[in-house]
Order: sequence, then C-alpha cells, then structure tokens
Amino acid sequence: MTAIPVDPSDLAAGVVPERDPEQLNPLDAPAEGVPHVIDTRHALDRAVAALRSGSGPVAVDAERASGFRYGQRAFLVQLRREGAGTLLIDPEAFDDLRDVDEALRGVEWILHAAHQDLPCLHELGMSPDALFDTELAARLTGLPRVGLGPVVASMLGLKLAKEHSAADWSTRPLPAPWLNYAALDVEVLIPLRHEMAALLEGQGKTEIAAQEFEAERVAPDPAPRTDPWRRTHGLHSLRKPAQLAAVRELWAEREHLAEHKDRAPGRLLPDSAIIAAARAMPRTVPQLLNTSGFVGRTAAKEGPRWIAALQRARTTQDLPPLHVKSTTPPPPRSWAERHPQAHARYETAKRRLDREAERLGMPRENLLAPALLKQICFAPPKPVDLDTIRSELARLGARPWQVDRTSAVLTVAFLDPDRD
Repeated sequence: MTAIPVDPSDLAAGVVPERDPEQLNPLDAPAEGVPHVIDTRHALDRAVAALRSGSGPVAVDAERASGFRYGQRAFLVQLRREGAGTLLIDPEAFDDLRDVDEALRGVEWILHAAHQDLPCLHELGMSPDALFDTELAARLTGLPRVGLGPVVASMLGLKLAKEHSAADWSTRPLPAPWLNYAALDVEVLIPLRHEMAALLEGQGKTEIAAQEFEAERVAPDPAPRTDPWRRTHGLHSLRKPAQLAAVRELWAEREHLAEHKDRAPGRLLPDSAIIAAARAMPRTVPQLLNTSGFVGRTAAKEGPRWIAALQRARTTQDLPPLHVKSTTPPPPRSWAERHPQAHARYETAKRRLDREAERLGMPRENLLAPALLKQICFAPPKPVDLDTIRSELARLGARPWQVDRTSAVLTVAFLDPDRD
C-alpha cells in the first residue's frame, strides 16, 4: 500500500486535504495477500492468540447480506492488528466470537460507520472498550464525502474500489475478489485513523470526537419497533381499518416465513403485493394470483398461506386504527400553520445553528441531532433560560460539547425568534 501522505503542516493547521482524482494510487490487493477464511476451531484459536499478542489498535469491519437473508447478522468479520496481520473470520462457523472479543479487551477498535456494524458484532458477543470511528471523524472535520472510499482518497491518496459492498455475503464459498475487497477495507483503517486523529487535533476537535465516539460505543442497539408493519411502503394509500388489518396479517405471516427460510422478507413478497392484496382482498388462490405482485411458482406454492392471513384479517375484531398518536412532535413542515410559535423557534434556531456549524466546519446534524432540535423547539423547557436549556439538552441526549456550543444559541433564538 503506497499512500500519498497529507502534508503534516496542513493536518496541524486543520486543513481538509483536496486530492486530484487522477493522481490517486490504486489499491488493488492487500500488501500481505488475501488470507484464508477462518472457519475451524483450530484456526480461530490461532487467530485469537495472534490478536492477543499484537499491538496497537485493531481495525474491524463486518459484511452482512442485507436484502438477501433474514435479519442483519454478519457473514464475515474482518480484523487487522499490528503483529497479527489481517484475519477474515466466517462467523457462521461458530456459536459466537467471544474469544476474539476477550483477546481485544482494552484495545481501541477502529471502524468506519460503527453504528452500522456494532449491532451485528454485538450479536456475536463482540463489543469494544474504546472506539475510533473514521466515518464520524470525517463528518466532524468537514470532509465533503464520508464514505470509506472518498475518505481514503482524501486522507491517504488511495483509490479503494467498493464494488462488492452490496453483495450477498452469505454466499459460500466466498469468491476470491470479494475476499480481496474485504481484506482491503481493514488494511486502510489503521493508517486512516492516524491521519484523521491528526486532522481532528489540528482543528481542535479531539475532545469533541472523543465524546462522540464514546456516545456511539455505549449506545444501545435499536429497540424493536412498535407495530413495525406500519412501515410497509404504500400503507398511506389505504383508507380502511380492514385494509390495515390485512397488511398487518400479511406482514406478520411474511416475517414468520422469512425467518424460517432465512430470506429477506421483500424477496418472498414485496410490499407492493401486500398493499395490492389489502385492497383487493382475494378469497381464493386463483384470485390472489391475479393480484399485482403475486407471480411465479413461489406465489402459487405459498398462496394458501397468504389467503389464510387475509381470512384472519377479515374475521378479526381487533381492527387497527388508521392513525396512531405519535409520542414525538409532528413534522416541522406543519408547524407554520398549526404551531406558529414552535415554527418561529425552529426556523430561527436552524439558521443560527447553521452559522455555528459553519464556523466549526461540520454539518449541522453533527452539531445537534435533527430529532433533538425538533423536540426542544416544539416543547422547550419553562421558563426558557440558559440553565433550563442546558438541562433539557442534556436530558435529551446531547453531549457536553454540544450543550456548550448550542445552549446559548438556542436560548437567544427561543427568547427572541426572527420575524420572517
């Protein structure tokens, strides 16, 4: 790997590097070759020993099969540590990877977009004691594009191909080009972490980043949604409770079948077919097969299953309401007419936070999460003063640095909103 280093003086000054795409060095193969996939107990024990005897932080990545298999579990875990080299582990071959986790106790983990990978790593019994997220660091430093490929290009001068990111990683055996891609993803993370840390320090954001990384590290995995069937695409077009009951029953039946077959639900029955069936309410399999979205041998084979679900919907006394009262504020686009004071607070706060974010060189959503901003603008503390705003921001989950940077801005915006 022949990186083109950023001028240290630029990093020390907090200057975001600009690269000519034509001058990037292509990164085609790992420096030490592509390692064999670890899928036996003996090989895993050797990998654990290598990780334990290694030094410095460990680069970690995981590949899922989103859109192909049920759930979001990992089908390949990649690690790289000085002294241990690159390790590619097939988690499907083991009950868990707790031995790997134990070998890395007290070690900083480097991930890119950790919020995407940590939940599936948690399922394997893996959880870091310290975290450095290169994607989050890129956002905080103001890099214009924060995907791994663009960040590697900016910070290391390397062209990293990302053509296999959406592949079906449950495929066995994994094709050699995919393993090459997977090994490269962790090979770049350790040098990238050092460059990003220097840029953060140059911008005076080391402590900001530390707070953000820690908040991400300890954040709970997403909780199961209430009534997840209500996220069926096209649900808003239905106007009758009986139709919603049909969607609910079809969605639940599809979920049960998807888990049993280990297939992505949308590959068994698309949302559009569920909506079409809820409108038509067919009573027989032939009628169902004339409904949009129910085509092919699979639809015919599973037809009785879907008809039974529709029959349950027809006879249920538990009809879902068309609308569920939300515990969160309504969309801000409705505030101007229905909640004019909240609208004035929100628009004023956004403009002033935009200016603060520009001074800091980061997106507004990293200065203050959009959901948090919406909540405090819609229901500010009473009375509004600096102390109450600081307390409310902390209660809603803002990090200390965010409280320090935004509390005065919000206090003034709420007490004296701009007049449009």
